[in-house]
Amino acid sequence: MLVVLPLALLAACSSGTSSSAGASPSASASVTAVPSPVASASPMPTVAGDFGSKATVTVPPGQPSGQFVVNTLSEGEGATVAKGDWVTVNYTAKDWTTGKDVGSSYDANQKPQLYQAANGQLVPAFDQGVVGRKVGSRVLVVAPPAAAFGAQGNSSLGVSAGDTVVFVLDVMQAVPQDSTISGTIAEPPPTMPQVKDNGKAAPTITIPAGEVPPNDLQKAVLVKGDGKQVQSGQTLVVQYTGVLWSNGQQFDSSWSHGGAQALQVGTGSLIKGWDEGLVGQTVGSRVELVVPPALGYEDKAQAAVPPNSTLVFVIDILEAV
Repeated sequence: MLVVLPLALLAACSSGTSSSAGASPSASASVTAVPSPVASASPMPTVAGDFGSKATVTVPPGQPSGQFVVNTLSEGEGATVAKGDWVTVNYTAKDWTTGKDVGSSYDANQKPQLYQAANGQLVPAFDQGVVGRKVGSRVLVVAPPAAAFGAQGNSSLGVSAGDTVVFVLDVMQAVPQDSTISGTIAEPPPTMPQVKDNGKAAPTITIPAGEVPPNDLQKAVLVKGDGKQVQSGQTLVVQYTGVLWSNGQQFDSSWSHGGAQALQVGTGSLIKGWDEGLVGQTVGSRVELVVPPALGYEDKAQAAVPPNSTLVFVIDILEAV
């Protein structure tokens, strides 16, 4: 069910294969050791602008130090980002070597990066630059090739082989993998499966005795979040669990394989019941979906899901980008 995140700045330290999105090479094994980050070096770029807006980066004359610099320009008041957290980061980037702007998530038709901190998905500048920083912080990262795009560079971004790249990262949000929705749990209608909250564990779903499974998608908002509305095409961070209507048996749960997961909604990469049931909900909500076979896996078996199964999900919407 889940899909790989559509990330724009994937790790790139050996091969030069470009992604289909044209934004960067795919993740690959590093052949150059990433230096340990330092807080400052000489010379240093200067940065103008406030957190939450596109930064203006000015690089000084001369060559960069070659050190991997991670410097907090302004500290936020939110939670501290830990390894494995799902982080939402806005960025501005400049190629020190050429002086050219590389790009910004604040530009038109761009959006923040959503990824797991320090798990090797992105270039080390992103991957390591946010760990230990607080949500709401603006961070300056000076990334030598080993912490940026390696010896091959990134032709899609206009970064040549061996270039040093400067990033300004705005840490917008952090969602730990064990996050769940809190708040007063509303009961679903009596004809729908009932849900028992279990805190940090998967909720318990009980199928109503004697009820015939519905032919149409059923939705119940158990907790109404006050966050932004989910739009088609966004990447969501969710906790979820799913059971079969036929016997109440759990067939899938994020709690069973690492915690909060990321997926793209409204693009056909998920079952239709999820696309139809989650678009329009709000971040911070817990939603129950009863998905008939026509909006699920239809007549095809899927691992522990028999053909023509009605599926029941409880989904916590933790973030949407």
